[in-house]
Amino acid sequence: MHTYLDFEKPIADLQGKVQELRSLGDDGDAVAISDEISRLETRADQALAEIYAKLTPWQKTQVARHPDRPHFQDYVDQLIDDFTPLAGDRKYADDAAVVAGLGRLNGRSIAVIGQEKGSDTESRLKHNFGMARPEGYRKAVRIMKLADRFSLPVLALVDTAGAYPGIGAEERGQAEAIARSTEACLALGVPNVAVVIGEGGSGGAVAIATANTVHMLEHAIYTVASPEASASILWHDSSRAQDAATAMRITAEDLLRFGAVDGVIREPVGGAHRQPADTVTATGEAIEEAFTAFDGLGADEIRRQRREKYLAIGRSL
Repeated sequence: MHTYLDFEKPIADLQGKVQELRSLGDDGDAVAISDEISRLETRADQALAEIYAKLTPWQKTQVARHPDRPHFQDYVDQLIDDFTPLAGDRKYADDAAVVAGLGRLNGRSIAVIGQEKGSDTESRLKHNFGMARPEGYRKAVRIMKLADRFSLPVLALVDTAGAYPGIGAEERGQAEAIARSTEACLALGVPNVAVVIGEGGSGGAVAIATANTVHMLEHAIYTVASPEASASILWHDSSRAQDAATAMRITAEDLLRFGAVDGVIREPVGGAHRQPADTVTATGEAIEEAFTAFDGLGADEIRRQRREKYLAIGRSL
């Protein structure tokens, strides 16, 4: 059963009528029913294309959070051969919100780090909805240092509403852990590529996304704070999340224009959740192209490119 977003009601109505006609089976005039189904499907496809061609920032936020959108594990399963997860930060515990390990992308040995939100109630609770605690970021640092030692490029798949804000996380040094992870990204002598596949929320995203190359999926968002949190801070009213989403410029197109990201990966019409395999394939091609651009470069050149990239953000505005 497909989950429709609130702005997709016209599409849901048309596709509901299609299902009703198909359920008639052999009853009535089969030719007439077939013609009507074809007409309704065409109208539904047109409506889908029209709606997704002019999504607002708040609507893109809803798409980025769609429960059927491909998550970290979907990308690993389709793109990474022989993925071997590595657990624990060697300090406190293993945080399931951050999944990290080693594998091969098209024959290239790499380290992979990302947030996993989960796909059902049980897995969402296990992965804490992709919101990492300090041990998650310390695990990321451990994997990055390992990758640097063995000259393995680093891939980060970003999908989090933000770092977990609980008391325990703060007591164990959440802010310091995020800062250390960001520092580890900047210190890498191997290329790192990040892709925002859903939500890129606040420091929880930046901690693993401070990369040589940063891509976003077309309907992903990348923001300093969630629209709801920003609305609460700015206007003391979380119901103004739509206004906050528009004001903060959180879409891939805006961030590409600002130089905060380097590329936008187009999604199938109707979003990644409608054709997840195609979305993952396109993402894999963009990742491979990004890594190839750094082939043959030394550690100093890689660090210099990364440093200059971040110092240049906003200079042309």
